[in-house]
Amino acid sequence: MRLFVALDIDDVIRSRIARFLDGVREFAPDARWARSESLHVTLKFIGEKPGEDVDKIRHALETIAAESFAMNFRGYGFFPTARSPRVFWIGIEGGLALPALASIVDDRLASLDIPKEEYAFTPHLTLARGGSSGSPRSQKADRPNRKFQHLQEKLSAFPPPEFGTMTVREFFLYQSQLSAGGSKYTKLAEFALR
Repeated sequence: MRLFVALDIDDVIRSRIARFLDGVREFAPDARWARSESLHVTLKFIGEKPGEDVDKIRHALETIAAESFAMNFRGYGFFPTARSPRVFWIGIEGGLALPALASIVDDRLASLDIPKEEYAFTPHLTLARGGSSGSPRSQKADRPNRKFQHLQEKLSAFPPPEFGTMTVREFFLYQSQLSAGGSKYTKLAEFALR
């Protein structure tokens, strides 16, 4: 099973992002665009695990005690750089609480021999991928990528978009099933915040 831990997005914010996607998708037709119903904020990608590990992961995540917090969706950017973009994303602001939650999730899962993240948590919401790798990190093979050039030009003429603020009250363990039509995400467990 391919697993990850993530936050869901309120329906109001999801619909605002969907309208934004409808308005910009045509400016990067060769990119692989996310479906608005699939959008989520990844806290930790776990990867492939046997089904019998799900209960252990669930129990480890149940031990997390964290406070609910506000999360704001605004602006956009490109990973790894605007000159060599592979990923188009929306920015997320969650104060100190959001990276702290990601860190706690990472620590709890490390106790199950799930490797800790090598890089600091960078909150974002992936909207489109324009390369073979979705990695936000610079790679040796990076070179100027023109898939997002027209989109970048169009967006530069407008103020950064604002999608709204929501209160994060829970996080989820998801299963990702890959298919030709895109990934399908299924919530396996919910974990409430205080």
